Amino acid sequence: MSLKSSSVASRDKKYVGISVSEVDTGAQLVAGLTSTLEPDEALRIRKKIDRHVMPLMCDQRLRAHSIQIIDKITLGSAAILGIQQATHLTVNELGTAFYIGYILFEYPQNLALQRFPVGKWISINIFVWAIALACHAACKNFHQLFVVRLLLGVCEGSNTAGFLIVGSMFYTRTEQTLRVGYWSMMLGIAQIISGFISFGTLHIHTSGFEPWQWLMIITAIMTMILAILFWFLFPDSPTNAWFLTPDERVKAVQRIKACLLTQENQTGVENKHFKKEQMIEALTDPKTWLFALLAALCNVPASLLNQQSLILVSFGFNYLQTTLLSCIPGVIQIFTVFTAVWLAARRPNSRAYVGAMYFIPGLLGVLLVNLLPWSNRTGLLAGQFLAGFPVPAFVLSLSWLNSVTAGHTKKVVTNATVLSAYCIGSAVGPLMWKAQYKPRNHIPWAVIGMCDIACPVLLFVIRAVLVRENRIRDAEPVDDGEEYVIERITEDGKRVKVKIDKEFLDLTDRQNRDFRYIL
Repeated sequence: MSLKSSSVASRDKKYVGISVSEVDTGAQLVAGLTSTLEPDEALRIRKKIDRHVMPLMCDQRLRAHSIQIIDKITLGSAAILGIQQATHLTVNELGTAFYIGYILFEYPQNLALQRFPVGKWISINIFVWAIALACHAACKNFHQLFVVRLLLGVCEGSNTAGFLIVGSMFYTRTEQTLRVGYWSMMLGIAQIISGFISFGTLHIHTSGFEPWQWLMIITAIMTMILAILFWFLFPDSPTNAWFLTPDERVKAVQRIKACLLTQENQTGVENKHFKKEQMIEALTDPKTWLFALLAALCNVPASLLNQQSLILVSFGFNYLQTTLLSCIPGVIQIFTVFTAVWLAARRPNSRAYVGAMYFIPGLLGVLLVNLLPWSNRTGLLAGQFLAGFPVPAFVLSLSWLNSVTAGHTKKVVTNATVLSAYCIGSAVGPLMWKAQYKPRNHIPWAVIGMCDIACPVLLFVIRAVLVRENRIRDAEPVDDGEEYVIERITEDGKRVKVKIDKEFLDLTDRQNRDFRYIL
């Protein structure tokens, strides 16, 4: 970040002139603002943001991103509905194809999210994703299906990253924990909806069009509608949100700024200029790779989502029973994610502890599935459902990562790195479910058990690293010798210099020594 020093003012204050392109976009709204925002007004603004942003986020997660992750379920459901026989595919190969596209384009997608309006870019990806999903119904062989699923993975790369970026623009770090949890819970709801859609499509009998093809068309139509809504309704940032008045836009940024007095935020809003030094910092920051390893290991067990319908069939349930039973993990996910984010938001600095405790029932489930006799269908079913309990750890890690990373370029590069690791874990997971391990699948379950042990350890290591860094910063002397100004043109055409706060300089969490990591 280039800073040009100007004259030294009275009381040894150094005023540093900064280019507008260097600073956060929020600085241009609140620079020089001296009025304070009343708590009631801040709450009103937050509720208004919630009403306009969260429904779209949740709806997108439900009908697009969740349907994209339901894509894992859809493969299992579609396999039952006849897609395997029609296209000569294996579920594992197609699950991996999706993540190849995802990981190859994760960095380009994140860079595009910084360069272009976030809402518009996400809507374009949802639109293309809907077209690709509809094309599934026309596929006749493995190669055609591989291509469209590769395209699904390419488009998927914008969604989670985009939501994390938008969340950091509109909400404080504590608020982000709950809101990431809210749109993550939509996956559980989507699992339930997918089960009923699959159940319904089993009863569709048309000549020349099979049930699995109807499943793809129905989800494609739902996603296409969402893409159109997203284009017109989803905001790009609080500085230009259509549902906020000009005064409310200032207050939305000021609301984030007000939390700085308690070191609640210190992350700014947005900066559209790519900064090479921030990219290097992101790639050399140990916590980036700790979160990346956690993301990879957390999502190896997520391959259960691909295998769920097939495992239930192997337990002896018929196709209709399997479709309905597939709704239960959705209910479990809603419960676990909601309770986890609720606990983490209400108990300060508890993210590692809360995330770790959900691995206990997960490990119990692994033991039940491996040790119970094959004739005990009830116990085996309970074990499989318990194995899905650790999901909140990844949800909490996403909001945690977003809250301990500052600097817009660093944030998008860090998100891309961690989500790429998520892709690797999700792509590797399905490959361990091989035919020679059936029906008990002891090897895949053993791998899941090892991941369930390693992930809590990683959570505590991350916490220890952040605690150590906070202690180092607490021991450092306070640096208040500089104040920062930018030039702004007034309504009558005059150029004036206005003071901006340090948090709007688009500094990284390493550069800004006032930044404190939440735990």
